[in-house]
Amino acid sequence: MDVTPREFAVRTLAQEYGGGSGAFAVQGDTVVFSNYNDQRLYRQTIGDSSPFPLTPDYSGPVVRYADGVFDPHFPRYVTVMEDHRNDGLNPVTTITAVTISDRDTNEPTVLVSGNDFYAFPRIDPSQKRMAWIEWSNPDMPWDKSQLLVGEVQKRICIAGGNPTLVESPTEPKWSSKGELFFITDRQSGFWNIYKWDEQSNVVIQLYALDAEFSKPIQNGRSYVGVLDHDLGTFSTLDIPFSSVTNIVTGDGCFYIEGASATLPVSIAKVNLDEKGTVATNFSIVWSSSADVTKYKSYFSLPEFIEFPTAIPGQHACAIFYAPYSPSFQGSSDEKPPLLVDLQMKHAGFWILMCSIGLAEDGQLLTSTMEEAQVVPPDQTKQIYKAIKDTGLPVALVEYEGEPHGFRKADNIKFTLEQQMVFFARLVGQFKVADEITPIKIENFD
Repeated sequence: MDVTPREFAVRTLAQEYGGGSGAFAVQGDTVVFSNYNDQRLYRQTIGDSSPFPLTPDYSGPVVRYADGVFDPHFPRYVTVMEDHRNDGLNPVTTITAVTISDRDTNEPTVLVSGNDFYAFPRIDPSQKRMAWIEWSNPDMPWDKSQLLVGEVQKRICIAGGNPTLVESPTEPKWSSKGELFFITDRQSGFWNIYKWDEQSNVVIQLYALDAEFSKPIQNGRSYVGVLDHDLGTFSTLDIPFSSVTNIVTGDGCFYIEGASATLPVSIAKVNLDEKGTVATNFSIVWSSSADVTKYKSYFSLPEFIEFPTAIPGQHACAIFYAPYSPSFQGSSDEKPPLLVDLQMKHAGFWILMCSIGLAEDGQLLTSTMEEAQVVPPDQTKQIYKAIKDTGLPVALVEYEGEPHGFRKADNIKFTLEQQMVFFARLVGQFKVADEITPIKIENFD
């Protein structure tokens, strides 16, 4: 069932990555969401097709909101606010509260300020206090951050405040009893689950494992498990998703959003046995593309590989999809082309090479978004120039009005078509079926 009207698009531009799943929140029959076009917060009752704005109109999407939650103690919505009104490249980020008790628009009230970035404002349901994550430039949140708990006139740094211990706490969550759980990498370098013992003011590791108990920052294989922190046991559940983005608990079950190499993005209901350690039922209740499974036999399955780099003793990891078709077989004396999707860290930013085709002779197709600020277009242009100067075939496409990542349907379609034509001309030497005008390829055309 669609909740928001067609003229609204639920998405936040905060931090350009979209603020995670924090573009909306639901409590009972009430939903608060960020609208893509103007970035204002709106409130809507499920079943009512008329959302109304909660935040002022700033004549454009210059004030953005993400990662919001309902306050169980007051009629307000607590959210991260990113204000670009005075400086588009260096916005002021705060944690604010927005009144939701009436239909009037109100200026957000600043609750926490002073640092460069904030995330995960979470309210303790048992007391009037909040936990949150903050960090400063030039750190990224997976390099170094702090977890704080704040009450009126009082703040406590739970993790990340020790200058001799570099860690990156994330994803704080309160239990109904006021217990604070969170994830940090303070001992092994892996994001494991910890608990704050408030009485003794110490942090306790609940379970040690050389794995990340969090969403992969970029790419990785996801698993779902049940941790009994009283017994200190962890049980992995056997479910078909290999990429998991959200989990919501229900009555005797939980709902999970995920996908796999053969399943599109879907929402599934999972039931557990009496001990809560075995999945007894997995049923998909919604699918983004229900008919795609009939093409399952054509999908290449991923293989996680590790290989040495030019630096002695260091290895890189990748997800390898071997070429496969039930209808065709490649020549045994010819190597197939290799498509590489690459990420690099450059000048303090993560550069996403959105479309890279790499064959044996090193052709490259890359793209950049003119409004991207996390990854400025100049960085992509520098890479493009460096490749061009070597004499290798290369093409660059600039997309006006796109932030970090493709969002416009026409641009997505154009990119996929040009990728296919690029590889057809330089790698496969075949003619595509559709009439597509190719872009110019430097050092080739």
